Amino acid sequence: MAGRDLRALFSTNDRQLEVGEAFTNRQGQWQIVQAALGEHLARVTAPGFDVEDLEAPRTNILAFHGVGGIGKSTLSRTLESALAGAEGRPARWGEAAWPARPALLPVRIDLARAAGTDFERVILTLRLALAARIGKPLPAFDIALRRYWEHQHPGEPLEDYLSSGGLAARFGRALPQQMQSALSDVAQALLLPGTVGTAIGQLTGALTTALRERRQTVRALARCTRLADLLDADPDIDALSYYPHLLAWELAQLPADRAVVPVVLLDTFEDTGTRTHRDLERLLQRLVWLMPNAFFIVTGRSRLQWAEAAVEGQLDYTGPTAWPGLAGQTVPGPRPAASPTAAPASRQVLIGDFSAEDCTDYLDRRLVRNGRPLIGAGLRAVIAERSHGLPLYLDLAVLRYLELSRTGRTPTAADFDADFPALLTRTLADLTPDERHLLRAVTLLDAFDLPLATAAAGLPHLSAAARLVERPFVKHDAFALWPYHLHALIRSTLRTADDATDDRWTDTDWTRAADRALAALGAQWQAGSGLDRRLLTGCLRQGLALARDHRLELGWLTDAAWAYTDDYVWEPLPLPARDGGDDALTTAADALAELLSALARRQHEHRATTVTRLTGVLDTGLLPDELADMATYYRAKALRDLGHHEASRDGMRQVADRGGRLAPDAARGLAHLARGAGDFPTAAGTARTLGWPGRGQRVLGDIHFAHGDMTRAAAYFTAARTEAEDHGNLGEQAIAQANLALVTAFTDPARADDEIALAAQFLTGLDQRATSLTAQTAAIARDAGTPAGPEPARALRAAIHEAGITAAHTVLELALVFHHTVRGEQDDVQAAIDRLHALTESGDHGYYRDIAHCLAGLPLPASTTVWLDGPEEVRARWHQLVQDRRTHLGITE
Repeated sequence: MAGRDLRALFSTNDRQLEVGEAFTNRQGQWQIVQAALGEHLARVTAPGFDVEDLEAPRTNILAFHGVGGIGKSTLSRTLESALAGAEGRPARWGEAAWPARPALLPVRIDLARAAGTDFERVILTLRLALAARIGKPLPAFDIALRRYWEHQHPGEPLEDYLSSGGLAARFGRALPQQMQSALSDVAQALLLPGTVGTAIGQLTGALTTALRERRQTVRALARCTRLADLLDADPDIDALSYYPHLLAWELAQLPADRAVVPVVLLDTFEDTGTRTHRDLERLLQRLVWLMPNAFFIVTGRSRLQWAEAAVEGQLDYTGPTAWPGLAGQTVPGPRPAASPTAAPASRQVLIGDFSAEDCTDYLDRRLVRNGRPLIGAGLRAVIAERSHGLPLYLDLAVLRYLELSRTGRTPTAADFDADFPALLTRTLADLTPDERHLLRAVTLLDAFDLPLATAAAGLPHLSAAARLVERPFVKHDAFALWPYHLHALIRSTLRTADDATDDRWTDTDWTRAADRALAALGAQWQAGSGLDRRLLTGCLRQGLALARDHRLELGWLTDAAWAYTDDYVWEPLPLPARDGGDDALTTAADALAELLSALARRQHEHRATTVTRLTGVLDTGLLPDELADMATYYRAKALRDLGHHEASRDGMRQVADRGGRLAPDAARGLAHLARGAGDFPTAAGTARTLGWPGRGQRVLGDIHFAHGDMTRAAAYFTAARTEAEDHGNLGEQAIAQANLALVTAFTDPARADDEIALAAQFLTGLDQRATSLTAQTAAIARDAGTPAGPEPARALRAAIHEAGITAAHTVLELALVFHHTVRGEQDDVQAAIDRLHALTESGDHGYYRDIAHCLAGLPLPASTTVWLDGPEEVRARWHQLVQDRRTHLGITE
């Protein structure tokens, strides 16, 4: 549907520019309306339907709600036009799905405060619309309304009110004449003398008496069983709210060929009041309840709470039994694959944002010159992306485009970097002070629950948060760690737009709220079991962002960082970009965020990149000593992986000498370095002192694997895995299991199948690059001697090169020496040994050359390796593995 956008029209001198009010999609909502209205028509025309049944549940309502600027009013206006006739229906919506009779009468009523609509005006609007369509009096209702009007507005003729208020111009002037006709007919039936227009009290008194006496002269009205009671009641606003029952009864008396079903569209419903002041809402709810043969379509920001028992006493008809369709909520897809055959069980429909296609469609048709979109395709794409699907943003962007065009230049993408303050104003408009305060607080959080939001706002009770999360700009994900998050565009606008509201926050207010939010996150993590990695990483992500952006002290983040590194799981910890794009490390939180990011990303980056990033963190001097130890230790690990053993040894020794939390890990690192240098007695002596904190069992397993003592190595790795399981350390379990798989791959291919599969299972959900490479190398060793043995080696070698882990290279080449020796492929054996020489020419991991010669039965090269039990025993063990594999495969020399 296209209308005229007067704001845009009066923003430019370009008379060739076509400015349309683009209405985009909403076909899904139209299909819901069709289905619900079809069911309603079938119900009210079925035998046995009783308009005077005041106890039956009501299903004559459909409510659309959504964030401000989503297009609810446009939807309401378009539905009114579509229901009025085919000429007002968007072509894409297709034909109507209901019969020609009874006829539909759409009546749209804007409840916005600016429209000045009160309950009297609602009732008069509905009656005027019926007067224009039906063309005859509705005596039961008309008499009661006339009595009310003359009592409440003495000396003010109804005709003058209708003319001055614009209602007569909208619907015509038939109502006063129809009311006068109804009064005259009743006066004649009662044989009353004189002019009844000035004797309404006398007429209603006589009519009430006649109804109670069941006189034949008023037998038609006597069928309306509650008319006498309503005429007896004081004619105040409360009584007026029950008169719709009379209107419903009159409509039910119409003959089939003149039957009319009003479809009342109540727009801007949020302006009917607040959750503690529901006076107008109470009257409107009576209107809906008392007119079960009419259909109501409500559009507003908030969902209707009528089905909740908690509003009992504030409203007359409450609970899920009374309003079965309002107890749930559904979010229809913007482009359903097919028209639904029945209305959704829930009549409470959240209108979602525009899809990407809808945004493009809107901008294509909003401003047009000579049949082509005025805004270029590239800029349309930028605006659509930044809108996050919010139609109000698109509308404001169009106006900004016209404003910038008046300067004589073509707007660019940079012109739309800023948010629109109008979004902030529209969002805050109908919130209570506590809700506004809380909304600002939760913009600091990616996601939240009620306690977290309340603590961030510093409020003493959860009620404001409970109300806020029912607002349509708060999204809900029941499966998320924290179930609520703000609409992305609303959140960014509240954080960055110029805030000219009376209760705007100062910089100090924002900092205090961030400090409260950080403390609340820490309290949630510390109250957890300690084993919930999801909670840990969630709190770390949000907490680091808060501390970084608001220059807060680290506090509990230090302990959380240690908990994050303890399990070797390495989930990614991506933080949102800092406002302004400045990535400089200026606070301890900056440095800690970069430290943990580098540790997580090292599973996907070359170890040289890890060294560079960690060096940058250490050079800032921003971290406290214990966290500086963390950076130093993991840099030393990365240096070892790169083959820079002296630099690695210096870092490990520095951490070990400080005696901090990582001292046992650093001692393990020194043992690994001693093993890499071929000093096995030193490595073994250190390993025996490590215990669980230093992962001593795993280090001993590495040492005995190098000696070819696979039985003892397997026992140590199994013990290491059991220790890790006892301590609930999933990452260590995976490391021990991958090493166990590597050991069994050299000795028992059948068992290795199970151990490799278990390693893969342990690695699921973890981010351990080096451990994954070990498991893949185990698969190559398991297949040694078979035709498939070396096939995956090329891809694995490339992955190891990308990671920059020298030790993984040497183990892979050792597995290939094993494979080619078993098969007797001497040239390939020598090529693998040559690669090992190149990898270990610095002297580090030189013992792998010795082992390769042992496997191949070649003379040992000159070596500085110091074995635990002599080179000949080592040689015999490794060479026996070749003989065992040949026997297993049936290979003869």
